[in-house]
Order: sequence, then structure tokens, then C-alpha cells
Amino acid sequence: MSIHILNLECSTKNCSVSIGTNGDNNCLCEELSPDFKHSENLHTFIQWALEGAELELNNMHAIAIGKGPGSYTGLRIGLAAAKGLCLGLDIPLISIDSLEILAYPYFQSDYDYIIPVMDARRMEVYTTVFDKMGNKLEITKPHILQEDSFYAYKNKTVLFVGDASEKTEQFLKENSLAYSDSFSFITSYSSAENMNHLSYKKFNNKSFEDIAYFDPLYLKEWK
Repeated sequence: MSIHILNLECSTKNCSVSIGTNGDNNCLCEELSPDFKHSENLHTFIQWALEGAELELNNMHAIAIGKGPGSYTGLRIGLAAAKGLCLGLDIPLISIDSLEILAYPYFQSDYDYIIPVMDARRMEVYTTVFDKMGNKLEITKPHILQEDSFYAYKNKTVLFVGDASEKTEQFLKENSLAYSDSFSFITSYSSAENMNHLSYKKFNNKSFEDIAYFDPLYLKEWK
């Protein structure tokens, strides 16, 4: 039997929807919107993705959501849609760290470490660290860029990926003590396409969330 999972990722400016079938990408619909049109686009993208995959909502076996960190508004919009669909269809909810979604395409690469960095405004980023095999080495956390930021990885090949990559690169270059020529930087946004394998693995492991009590990973208090 084929397992179909609807993946939603709204933690950044990229409103992204994919349908994965047995862990492979079936259909992807996304748009990068500087002014966060997620509330307008998300349900339309879900419908377009279903049409592209030639499937119906009642064919879905689970809904997966990028749980953050990231945009408060985007996370709330995505989770509200995911919970509503799960309850209406009586299917499980899967959550995936949005920083893992960012880093996933670069697992098994030639880099020693992959460090996703998501903009948290001013000189702060949300970040964690993965090794080349995709093992998570640090907790997901907010981090204020400082002179010695990421100094522990100075003599390793490191890929920084995310919408705060340019900010991180500029800061580290201005502080030569911490900067390393072996550091590489790619500006990108979290995509639901990268969730297909991750959500399928969690589905097979029955790693589901409590729909009633699950909240996004905000990391900061909302004021």
C-alpha cells in the first residue's frame, strides 16, 4: 500500500506544500513571499498539490508540519491548517524541526558539519548543528552572533544554510578570529520538498504528536 503524507512548511517567507508518496516527492507547490501571504496561499497550494498528485484529501495517511522555529504568524497558520485537517480526516500529526528541513538536502555531503541558520532579527539567529550523516549534535536554540560564534568548528568544513546565511557570513568575516576559509554559505528557505523522507520515516516509526496539545517551537516568548 502506498503511504501519502501532506507536508506543510510555513516557518519562513516560503509558503510550501508537498505530497510525499512512500517518502518520495509526488508534488510540490510553493512560493517565496516577502510579505508573508501564507494565510492567502496555504489552502490554495494544498488544493493545487492534491490536483498535481491526482489525489484527494481522504487519500492522505498523515499531515506533517514544520514545527519551527521561525515566523510566529507563519507557524500559527501552518499548524492551524494541519490540526484542522488531522481532526477532520482522523489521521495523525507529524512534526519536523524546520532547521532539520533546511539542512536535510546536504546530509551525506562532503561537509563535516551542516549548520542551519534562520533569521531571528537583529544579530540573532535560530540554529543547531548536524554532522554529515544527519545526526543532530546541538539543541535547536536562539544564538546571538558574537566574535567567537562557531569557533569550535573553525578547522572543519562547514556549510551554513538558511535565510540568515548572508548575515552570518558578513558577521564572521568582520571577526577574523572566528572566520574560516573552510566555511561555506548558502541562502535558502525551508521547503516542504525536504520533508517527504523525514515525515515518511516518522510515520513508519509511529512518531506522532498529540493534536490537542501540540504547539510550535517558538523559542521566544510572543509579545
